[in-house]
Amino acid sequence: MLRILSVSVLFAAPALAQHNPDQVQINHDIVLDPGVKAGDLVCVNCSIFVRGETAGDVVAVHGNVVIEPGGHVGGGVTTVLGDLRLQNTAQVGGDAVTVGGIVRREPEATVGGNVTALGGAGWTVLIVLLPLAFVGGIVALIVWMIARARRPAPIAA
Repeated sequence: MLRILSVSVLFAAPALAQHNPDQVQINHDIVLDPGVKAGDLVCVNCSIFVRGETAGDVVAVHGNVVIEPGGHVGGGVTTVLGDLRLQNTAQVGGDAVTVGGIVRREPEATVGGNVTALGGAGWTVLIVLLPLAFVGGIVALIVWMIARARRPAPIAA
């Protein structure tokens, strides 16, 4: 699933980069410097460091998001299999969500929406291993059906 998402983002990246300030990266960190404005930031298998301002959302899959002092995100922040760190004076206009990670929020950081952290090994198992177990069960069922169909039928005497 992660590979399909990675390939999809890879092919969509050139089209997005030509018409708007959105940034999409795979295996390469995104660093938004102070005074720089951007749209949406998407990172797969890497981390995002926001020191400037984004008008849209920030999403990291298998990576961390760090909103540094003075950093501002107009939309929401989502991390999957990574952590979210909100340092002093960091601002998030929407929701802050982590799945398979934790949220570290300093007291002066502000979040306009809800803060949700679904951390721990249980969520990682649910997200990664449960679909693999489901596919493995289907493969085992198919193998069992083929083996059952190959058994010779008894011959009547």
